Amino acid sequence: MSAKFDKSKLPSRYTSVGPESAPHRSYYYAMGMTEEEINQPFVGVATCWNEAAPCNIALSRQAQAVKKGVKAADGTPREFTTITVTDGIAMGHQGMKSSLASREVIADSVELTMRGHCYDAMVTLAGCDKSLPGMMMVMLRLNVPSVFMYGGSILPGKFRGKDVTVIDVFEAVGTHAAGTMSDEDLHELECVACPSAGSCGGQFTANTMACVSEAIGLALPGSAGAPAPYESRDEYAYASGEAVMGLIEKNLRPRDIVTRKSFENAARIVAASGGSTNAGLHLPAMAHEAGIEFNLEDVCEIFKSTPYIADLKPGGKYVAKDMFDVGGVPVLMKALLDADFMHGDCMTVTGKTIAENLEGVEFPKDQDVIYPVSNAISPTGGVVGLKGSLAPDGAIVKVAGMKTLQFTGTARCFDCEEDAFQAVVNQQIKEGEVIIIRYEGPKGGPGMREMLSTTSAIYGQGLGEKVALITDGRFSGATRGFCIGHVGPEAAVGGPIGLLKDGDVIKIDAEAGTLDVELSAAELEQRKKDWKPRQHDYQSGVLWKYAQTVGPACDGAVSHPGAKAETHVYADI
Repeated sequence: MSAKFDKSKLPSRYTSVGPESAPHRSYYYAMGMTEEEINQPFVGVATCWNEAAPCNIALSRQAQAVKKGVKAADGTPREFTTITVTDGIAMGHQGMKSSLASREVIADSVELTMRGHCYDAMVTLAGCDKSLPGMMMVMLRLNVPSVFMYGGSILPGKFRGKDVTVIDVFEAVGTHAAGTMSDEDLHELECVACPSAGSCGGQFTANTMACVSEAIGLALPGSAGAPAPYESRDEYAYASGEAVMGLIEKNLRPRDIVTRKSFENAARIVAASGGSTNAGLHLPAMAHEAGIEFNLEDVCEIFKSTPYIADLKPGGKYVAKDMFDVGGVPVLMKALLDADFMHGDCMTVTGKTIAENLEGVEFPKDQDVIYPVSNAISPTGGVVGLKGSLAPDGAIVKVAGMKTLQFTGTARCFDCEEDAFQAVVNQQIKEGEVIIIRYEGPKGGPGMREMLSTTSAIYGQGLGEKVALITDGRFSGATRGFCIGHVGPEAAVGGPIGLLKDGDVIKIDAEAGTLDVELSAAELEQRKKDWKPRQHDYQSGVLWKYAQTVGPACDGAVSHPGAKAETHVYADI
């Protein structure tokens, strides 16, 4: 074994060193491994490869490149896969209840594989929305040397000379329902909107969390940018395999890299890019794995003071490939760093700080994808936190691209998304109304569904900023318009959203950061006394189990006590 790796201090000593490991080694020989490979550090190469959606279909190819990088640096890669639930296909029906729960299953299943086989380090590859935070969560949980690798975005579709993404198809469903788009046009659009492997192309959840992976220091600089079909993505994968071996040698672990300041950097990149509101759920969940206090309120405080500078869909004009073409995430980070909006002294998986990694990056001129901070699209972030009598524990809204930041209207209450969607497509929603979709929170759903089908139908009917939508569920990163999610406490635990009645007056002010219902405290208290808990339809199986353990959205909807309750860390077994 190479002198730079001492197996007596690595987890794999339990399965590969000494006479007592002879039975374990016999299994390795059965798989064609050599004595030299058995004597090297074992690196788990965990992917979410599957045939569920384009987001994941290229991950197996990239994993092979990671393995070559690990081997070249004297490591022994062991590839394994886990699940994903793909939001674009799960959207708009009961399948979406599986989405957020899949984040926990991804993290838990990778943890079990790593623990069960005593791997020493890992490279994780992810493409779909929940798989990115799920993989970064388990890196922080296990705290073995780790590198994250995004699978890359999809190429933009072309429809009648215009760049399109899957959001255009979702919105076209509303246009079609309103009778202003033909069957033939809808079919033509659906056939061209998603032309390649890769995750949804706008600054939706996958690309938002990919930007986070670089900003938080867990991914190689530049690795988030290249679209999935590009060969340069395989070069980043190879480099990620090499990099993880360097981390083993230095004993540089995820919790050495990720600090409170790193989470502030991550929140900055979300706000500056007009990213997904789901980051308000995933960043607290990641922090929980590292024992760091960073809840929805903390995330929103950063959002409030961050300039919005990347003109990306759904609020803006461009897609992920366009940002890649002008230099990618490093350019966005450099713009923020130079204006003192990022902590340059945070460590990264390169073994260098953010500032050191960005030293050679120059801000490109003659482009309008990323603006300089001095000429920001707006002075505050594209995502805003709200609090008030309707959301004592907070809520979140994406305001990127919106013209009006205040809204007052009367409540139309629905106790599930399907009923609200039907009312929209049947054109039963009127201007000035606030659609309330409740009992869709983490416990009440269970599973905290996204509402993209409903919000897209609203936009497709031309009601975009003429109505508002409020839910204790979530929104896709592709959602636009006055759509407020993560309202807490959720209806299932008796939160104010569960006490609303049709006609109640709702006041939203995204500038002041408030969300209120015009009811007295006494009236809310009386309604709370009259309120009765509802029973959902998932009284067995994984969603029942999820509902028993999941916590509130403001803390990341996590399902276990986290690093603060640890008595040991896996990396030190």
